[in-house]
Amino acid sequence: MSRFRNANLSEALNAEGVRFATFYSPALGRRGDVTLYVPEAGGDELPLLILLHGVYGSHWNWWVFGHAPQTAGAMIRSGAIRPFAIAMPSDGLWGEGSGYVAHRDFDAEAWIVNDVPEFVGEVLPRVRTDRFYLAGLSMGGFGALRMGMKHAAKVKGISAHSAVTRIEDLQAFVQEPLEEYLAAGEPNADILHWARTNRDLLAPIRFDCGIEDSLLEGNRALHQALESGRIPHRYEEFSGGHTWEYWQEHVRNTLQFVSAIEDRDGLNSSG
Repeated sequence: MSRFRNANLSEALNAEGVRFATFYSPALGRRGDVTLYVPEAGGDELPLLILLHGVYGSHWNWWVFGHAPQTAGAMIRSGAIRPFAIAMPSDGLWGEGSGYVAHRDFDAEAWIVNDVPEFVGEVLPRVRTDRFYLAGLSMGGFGALRMGMKHAAKVKGISAHSAVTRIEDLQAFVQEPLEEYLAAGEPNADILHWARTNRDLLAPIRFDCGIEDSLLEGNRALHQALESGRIPHRYEEFSGGHTWEYWQEHVRNTLQFVSAIEDRDGLNSSG
C-alpha cells in the first residue's frame, strides 16, 4: 500500500514532458508539490536528478525561471547528455524557506530524500530511485550539499550553484530565527560535519559560484575547507551574480555532471 494518500499526477503539460504532482507527504504532515520532467527517450530505466529551488520559491521555479526541462530536452536531443528524469520539489513551503532541514513539527529533509524519490518510483516505474542525484541553487545548493553528504548511501552525485554554505548565512535571506533551523542540533545543519563523517562514502561533488555573488566568500571558504580535509570535489567560479540568468546558464554544468557519472558507471558495469 502506498504511503502517499490522494496523489494527483498530471498528464504531460508540453512537448518537453513536464508534469505536476501533488501528494500527501508523511514527512511534512501535509501535501507537497513536485514538478517532474520525464523525457520519452532513454529506454526502460532512467536515472533521477532531484533539483532544489532557493528561498521564496516553489516547485515550478526551475521550470519557469530556470528552464531546466527545456535545457535538458535540448541537450538530450543533441546528444550532449544521456536521458534522465528530473524531480523539482517544493522545499516544504515553510516561512521564506525551510532550509531543507528537520523542524520541530515537520521534516523537510525526509520529504526530499525519502518521500519524493519513493513517490516518483511508484508513479513512474521506469525511473530508477534507489539512488539519485541532488542539486540546487542558493538554499537548494545548501540542501544538496548537506543532504547529499549526510545520505551518502542514497546519492550518486552532488551539484550546487551559488550555495548558502552555512545555515547561519541563510539569515541574510529569511526572517525566521536561526533556532528554527536547528531542531535536530547544530552538527546536523553543518555541511562540513557530514563531509567529515561520511568522507569515505561521498559521491562525486561539484559546486560553483558567480564572482559577483554575495555568497562567493562562503563558497571559497567551503572549497578551502574541503581541500584542507582532503575531500575530493570540483569547485568553479564564473562571471555573474545571484540571478536566474546565472542559474539558467550553469544548470548545464549540473546536467553534464550527472550524465558523465552515468556514462562512467555504464562503462564500469560493461567491463
